[in-house]
Amino acid sequence: MIMRYFGFLLALFAFAQAGAANALITTSAEHAVLMDAETGDVLWAKDADVAMPPASMSKLMTLELLFQRLKDGRVKLTDTFPVSERAWRTQGSKSFVELGARIPVEDLIRGIIIQSGNDACMVIAEALGGSMENFATMMNARAKEIGLKQSHFVNPDGLPEPPGQLMSAMDLAKLARHLVRDYPQYYHFFGEREFTWHNIHQPNRNLVLEKFPGADGLKTGHTDAAGYGVTASAVRDGQRLILVLNGLRYPGKNDWWAEQYRGDEAARIFDMSFREFRHYKLFDANAVVGAAKVFHGTKDTVPMVLGAPLGATMQVDSRKGLVVSVRYNAPLEAPIAKNQRIGTLTVSAPDYPARSYALYAGEAVDRAGIFARGIEGLGLLLGSKKTQ
Repeated sequence: MIMRYFGFLLALFAFAQAGAANALITTSAEHAVLMDAETGDVLWAKDADVAMPPASMSKLMTLELLFQRLKDGRVKLTDTFPVSERAWRTQGSKSFVELGARIPVEDLIRGIIIQSGNDACMVIAEALGGSMENFATMMNARAKEIGLKQSHFVNPDGLPEPPGQLMSAMDLAKLARHLVRDYPQYYHFFGEREFTWHNIHQPNRNLVLEKFPGADGLKTGHTDAAGYGVTASAVRDGQRLILVLNGLRYPGKNDWWAEQYRGDEAARIFDMSFREFRHYKLFDANAVVGAAKVFHGTKDTVPMVLGAPLGATMQVDSRKGLVVSVRYNAPLEAPIAKNQRIGTLTVSAPDYPARSYALYAGEAVDRAGIFARGIEGLGLLLGSKKTQ
């Protein structure tokens, strides 16, 4: 068996090997990542896999556990959760829950997202986990389930006490993408601009919502250790990007100035990113991308297909050098079942990391009868003699 390999340029892309221009994205944030929400492709990153204090952005994990239970029916938006003394005494940003009250889940969600209420987070943690400590254990288990690799939770709100709360920018981007894709029925809460509870009106602290048209989520954060951070998402022309910034520091500036600049910085990067990156459709689901040779089969070849639609998000200049290559072990031995994995398709381009995707048999190929196999073997033998 030999490895058969061939490459081709898609007809819709011009042939050129000129180096693609960099998007020139820079930031003073210590950690950052830009992700395509549809594909999960990382378009740009800065120390994105380093665990860091996430501050209130870790509230996204608290909301994930709540949304999971809303989706599967264990919890309803109209359910009410009790406010314990521990929740009522929780410090930092507040949604001003009242001791002994029962708060509707829908209002607790708004209190967490819009008001960044640490007290509302504690209400959720105690209702779902029985205690803050048990809920943190649940957070860690769920984080592993959804593929977060540099996260460790000790509380539901991101406060520095108890110590040890850590997430990477990459994990925050993955979590944001998960929330967008798995909970569309609840995602609208992240785009709400204001909330009033007990006659206390508070605007959403995510100023990216105001500063960049198309922004619709998710959450800001700030502690002295973490600096200023934001996990944001925006849509333009049907394309959604996710941006995480953390470790923005503004010595000598007040909170109002720092919050404004955090929003401006995210809006600036979004504007550049939507200009420099595009999503390109490459193949429909089950599109035939090549034909593999078959040995001892009732057919000489079998079509190779993808199991799902395929696209790539890359810099505009990288598109000119995009190459799609297919490889498989040739010839394939019959019988071959439909949807059997038989090869690999690889997409590469300048300034774009190569990505590989499985190829499957588009149809079944039965094993030929003994007479047909003999004729095929004789043909191969004669062919080999002619080349000697």
